[in-house]
Amino acid sequence: MSVSTLIVAAGRGVRAAGSNPLIPKQYLPIGGVPMLTRAISAFAGHPSVDEITVVIHPDDVEFYENAAKHFVARLRPPAHGGAHRQQSVRAGLEALAANPPTHVLIHDAARPFVDAELISRVVGNLDSHVGALPCLPVTDTLMMGRGRRAAGTLPREDLWRAQTPQGFRFDAILAAHRAAAKDGGTFTDDAGIAQWYGLDVALVEGSEANRKLTSAEDIANADELLRLRAQSALGTQRVATGYDVHAFGPGDAVILCGVRIPHHKKLVGHSDADVGMHALTDALLGSIADGDIGVHFPPSDARWRGAASELFLKDAMARLKARGGEIVHVDVTFICEGPRIGPHREAMRAKLAECLGLDVAEISIKATTNEGLGFIGRGEGIAAMATATVRLP
Repeated sequence: MSVSTLIVAAGRGVRAAGSNPLIPKQYLPIGGVPMLTRAISAFAGHPSVDEITVVIHPDDVEFYENAAKHFVARLRPPAHGGAHRQQSVRAGLEALAANPPTHVLIHDAARPFVDAELISRVVGNLDSHVGALPCLPVTDTLMMGRGRRAAGTLPREDLWRAQTPQGFRFDAILAAHRAAAKDGGTFTDDAGIAQWYGLDVALVEGSEANRKLTSAEDIANADELLRLRAQSALGTQRVATGYDVHAFGPGDAVILCGVRIPHHKKLVGHSDADVGMHALTDALLGSIADGDIGVHFPPSDARWRGAASELFLKDAMARLKARGGEIVHVDVTFICEGPRIGPHREAMRAKLAECLGLDVAEISIKATTNEGLGFIGRGEGIAAMATATVRLP
């Protein structure tokens, strides 16, 4: 199974204009982070999601690039949406059709609080169903009305509140959307199109936290909730570690914490083999329990061949920020017989400060030898250990 996520973010958000009429709703900050960034982060951090495409309004390219800049490694180029949601989803599906996945998750950017458990439930149901719809039972009494007068109640036993992401077998939902466009039918969500087309759609348990932010009041309430959470008891402090090692090969320099250091050998790896940044990336991912560098940037993927490890580190930082976290301090220790780290320590600290948006005073770089013992003592490679102290809401 290959899974693509399609995030629909092409609307104008008229009902939310009161909060900031110059910025479309999906780009408004919630807890200091754009709504779309939070939605992208949820899928970028999920192990079942292979790639993400965002459907945007043609006028929102600059807003989109700012919201998505930390996730470029996981994103296909954005697709341009239409006048209505149904048209936008179809545009996104058609964009995927040139290199189609087996399955697709379709999610509204206006639901920025989707969590990993909900995504897993939807994906898990696609093994045995063509579609999967997360939903919650209706608990309020539903009234019929004529004018301003009550005209009776409706039974609610078989009624559900639909949410996203809605998951489908890609070829089936693309065919359903094409048929709906040809027929002229109008639908408010993709499960409705799938049902009209005769597809088997399973009901999956949704989440109350996965609420849709529609109005300016919704956005203000969500922002205030996150602000209060961040202020309460200074949040949760976590300490996580990372470790990495790379062997030497023929070369004339090594790259450590983004700094090129002349040496009679180089480090060998799928990317640039920056053992310091790799260890620190794992420490940051560990602080939010989000796997490790190999999960998000597998060495089997040719896209990361020779890649600068700065990309991996910034991705981990973006994931931390999307959780409302901040770094308190980082520490990197190199274990090697050579090259000498001391002359390059300040350059490394400055580079990490630039990548992570920190003050140099919050970054420590140290080094030690292995006293001639083991593969490190024999000069066969370099190891690095990293510790990250972070604060989360």
